[in-house]
Amino acid sequence: MPMSRSPHILIVEDDREIRTMVSRFLQKNGFRVSVAEDARAMDRVLEAAAIDLLVLDLMLPGEDGLSICRRLRASSSIPVIMLTASGDPVARVVGLEMGADDYVPKPFDPHELLARVKAVLRRVSAFPAAKEEVRDRLQFAGWRLDPVARELKNPEDVRVTLTSAEFDLLLAFCRHPRRTLTRDQLLDLSQGRAGAPLDRSIDILVSRIRRKIESNPRDPAFIKTVRSGGYIFTPEVTTE
Repeated sequence: MPMSRSPHILIVEDDREIRTMVSRFLQKNGFRVSVAEDARAMDRVLEAAAIDLLVLDLMLPGEDGLSICRRLRASSSIPVIMLTASGDPVARVVGLEMGADDYVPKPFDPHELLARVKAVLRRVSAFPAAKEEVRDRLQFAGWRLDPVARELKNPEDVRVTLTSAEFDLLLAFCRHPRRTLTRDQLLDLSQGRAGAPLDRSIDILVSRIRRKIESNPRDPAFIKTVRSGGYIFTPEVTTE
């Protein structure tokens, strides 16, 4: 996704004070910002504008953040950063499973949120330092992964929607096939240590990818778990 223009962030938060504070802070740091107090207002903004990233509160009146995230993921790969209650780790895990790219616990320092926003946008963008490495399209078992277009197509040539975090992790696997990679290595390779400090974050992403590329996610053929080691991507990977 090109970032020559200023990225447009949509804040979906029902607390007016938080919504105003985050909006002003992100604007001061060079972002364009829209706000919405609930799912209906969010949908109106998404219909009217090209949004680069959502900052989405978990607890909203009407449709909650988890439901919104699940609905968005059915048709969109727009990055989502979830705002969660600090004492609810289960909700954070579920949020990641629903397709969120990252989370920030409340109460939060706006500088931390800014860092998370920039990190997720970096993962979505193709920056010059990475261009040499990412130009070649990759193939495995009939699947095709295009790092420049950030697109995955299945053997029937149908596009499969991935979140930015899912895409980056699958790309890391494809660039290091048939090697056992620890969770820390995968975090470094896919997110540059900008990922959420949650022990299960890589496991959740692997589970999500398996559901999209494996014939039987319960008995995966592509991404194998290595006990006490991490994961190994088993197919032969070629470039085109």
